[in-house]
Amino acid sequence: MSTETARIISVEPLQGFVLRIRFDDDTEREVDLESDLCGPIFEPLHADPALFRQVRVDDELGTIVWPNGADMDPDVLHGDFEPVETPTPSRAGR
Repeated sequence: MSTETARIISVEPLQGFVLRIRFDDDTEREVDLESDLCGPIFEPLHADPALFRQVRVDDELGTIVWPNGADMDPDVLHGDFEPVETPTPSRAGR
């Protein structure tokens, strides 16, 4: 596993919620993000495929971003790390 953060240099939306992503280390991956589009910032991307397809590379951040402010960790997209699970809200406070 590399200690240097992977940087995304290009992204291409494919069918559904699949993206072809190219990294600065010449790695290329096809990543299906459908199951990862959860939570307030990502749900609009899941609800509106046209918005999802507006993905672009932010050269300063080195990752992919969307017009609604969503972005994703390039190391997770590269396959170096598993995404952090979002905890389920506790019912104890109800």
